[in-house]
Parts: sequence; C-alpha cells; structure tokens
Amino acid sequence: MTFQILATKLHIPPIRSKLVSRSRLLARLSEGLDCKLSLVSAPAGFGKTTLLSEWVSRCDRPVIWISLDESDNDLNRFLGYLIRGLEQVAPDIGEGRIDVLNSPHPFSQESLLTDLINDLSDVPDPFLVVLDDYHLIRDRDIHKAVTFLLENQPPGMHLVIASRADPPWPMARLRSRCEMTELRTADLRFTESESASFLNEVMELGLSSEAVVDLDTRTEGWIAGLQLAALSMRGRGDSRSFIHSFAGSHRFVLDYLMEEVLNQQTSAVQGFLMETSILERMCGDLCDAVRFGPTVPHGSLAEVDSPQQNAVIRDSQAILGQLERTNLFVIPLDDERRWYRYHHLFAGLLNSTLRQHRSADEIRELHRRASRWHQGEGSLEEAMIHAMAAQDFERAASMIDENIASMLSRSETPV
Repeated sequence: MTFQILATKLHIPPIRSKLVSRSRLLARLSEGLDCKLSLVSAPAGFGKTTLLSEWVSRCDRPVIWISLDESDNDLNRFLGYLIRGLEQVAPDIGEGRIDVLNSPHPFSQESLLTDLINDLSDVPDPFLVVLDDYHLIRDRDIHKAVTFLLENQPPGMHLVIASRADPPWPMARLRSRCEMTELRTADLRFTESESASFLNEVMELGLSSEAVVDLDTRTEGWIAGLQLAALSMRGRGDSRSFIHSFAGSHRFVLDYLMEEVLNQQTSAVQGFLMETSILERMCGDLCDAVRFGPTVPHGSLAEVDSPQQNAVIRDSQAILGQLERTNLFVIPLDDERRWYRYHHLFAGLLNSTLRQHRSADEIRELHRRASRWHQGEGSLEEAMIHAMAAQDFERAASMIDENIASMLSRSETPV
C-alpha cells in the first residue's frame, strides 16, 4: 500500500528559548553512547522529548529523529520512515527499498532488514536514531523488526527510545550485557534546584525558597505538574494559599491527567485504578480484598485488559507490576516490588474520578474491606483510618477496646 512521508515527523523538535538545562542527565546520555541503546522511560509530562532534543542539539553525531504516532502501527509505514530518515547518513539506502514497501507483493522482513543493516555497516561515521513516543507502537511485527535491528546493530549506530512504557524487548539481556543506558522516572524528576530554576527563571514567578520546596514536594518533581501549577499562579496575589491547596483535583491537573493518562487506559484498568485509589499504599493481596471482598482467596484471577494487550488475565499483584512497567504513576516502596503507592497528584485525580463514578455507599464499602484486611494483618492504625473513612464507627471503637493495652504500650510517655 502506497503511503506518503510526512516530512515534519522527521524534524527534531526545536529547543525552547527558556528551559532548565539538565547537565547531569545530558552527561549520562553521552556516557551511554558506547552502548547499543539509550532508553528514556517515564510517564507523561516528565520532559523526555525536551531532554533528548537538547541532548542531540549538543551531540556531534548526525541524528535521525522519528516522531511516532498511532498511524505508524504498520510495518511498511514504520520501515518507510526509518529508511527515509537513514537517507540522511546513507543517501542511497532507500533505492529500491521504498518500492518494495509500496509494492502489493509480500516481502521478507528479515531479508530487507539484513540488507539494510549490511549497508549501514558501511557508514563511516557514528550516528543516532531517535524513536520518540515509542509507547504508541503496538504492532508485533514492528517490535520484532526493532529487536532484530538491536541484536544485529551496525557498529556506528546508537538507538534512542523515548517512551511512556518499556518496549517488549529482551530488556534483561541488554541490561546484563551492559548494552543499554536507562533514564527513568526517578532520574527525570526535577530536583529542588531544578524546580527553583523552572519556577523562578523560566516561569518568572519569584517564589520564595519555602514555596518552591512546598510545590516541589506536592508535585514530586513532576515537570508537567510544576508547569500547570505555575500557569495557575500567574496573576494571583496569594501564591502561598494556592500552593497549599494544589492537588490532583485542580482543574488543570485534572484535565491533563485525564486526557494524557487515564483516558488512554482500558475500562478495566480505569476501574482498578479508581477502586485502589483509596489506599495510601497497596500490595496485591490488599487490592484483591478491596476489589473483590474477603471471599476471594489469595491469588485469585480477574480479567483485565492490559494497556498493551486485550483480555489478559491478571491478579492484582500482576496488575501492579504491569502498571509499574507502563510507568502509570505507580511508585514501588520496596526492592521486592510488593508494595506500591500512586503519585500524589495522580491519586488525587483517581479519588476525584472515583467520587464521580461510585456512590458514597460503594466507596465506604471499599474502605470497609481495606479496614478488615489491615486488621487481619495486624496493621491497626491503617485499619482504623479506613474504618473511620467507612463511617464504621462501631468497628473502630471495638478495635480500640480490643487493642487499648498494646496501643498505650507503644505510645510515648508525655514529657
């Protein structure tokens, strides 16, 4: 099928006139040039594209940049853009190959890629290939093609991926062979000094150091969250009261997260996110208890649509791991990847959405289930919090009566 190349998809995004230069991350990307792959994987709004566009502008290598979108989930179209981009370093590389892609006759994917790799091996100077927004690619043939390219990568080529989710490639193997550099959410969060530079130099708000720290804490270094807060504060006289009230229910944050994150998930995943948003921290067993009640045994399965595949069977612990892999604002709390929490602003959005889609009685039942689970695990404080949220005051009083001695023994003696 013949298709046209949209030239702007091969343009490197321009660098903003005002930006916070992130020298520590630029240095890590440059240090990783000896590897096959640089992966920048984080949720929406963490500055992945901005970081890479600044980096490649400083890099002395030719850059092939492809901005991917939903329409690129076609192998021929994807390879067409890749070949047109590679013509910047090998002008004759598209000869005959574009005709093959446009032909109605089938062709051997491996044969075409093998010829392409052989020709790229003759390119004398090293170069970069950047695939931006790779999370939009779901086509298995494309994933297979990029994996083949990685495994047989020409010596002068370095692949750079920006994505909201980890690609379905042999990541563990690349990592074990030291063939991959990774920048993730924890790396991309603004530090306090970067937040101060952004708010006061880029957005020109003139905030005190105390206000910067407060806002940085509330957003957890999430760049889009800081920008949305800064836009909201422009023209306001009382920035302090605004910062104290800034949460996931703020209309700018709400609109952004709804459009860029929540609405992109399947209805089953949205339901999981909403129902578990009542939890300050969560593990699979607790999520199962909240979602299904105490009658569902540990390890029970629920049918959930994966963000990448439909009709995949998962239990809650598997869903949490899946959400972490897809960078859905889920933060691990231990090295075993058992306990997690949501980003505070994302949790605020989910709570707001829960109240819109569930009745007060249904929400109280979720808290009641969480309270029972925590009580069974001996987590009295969290059991009490959820019992009070469920307005189950009789159970709360009963728990106090049953545990008054141990509660007093753990409390500090007043000075």
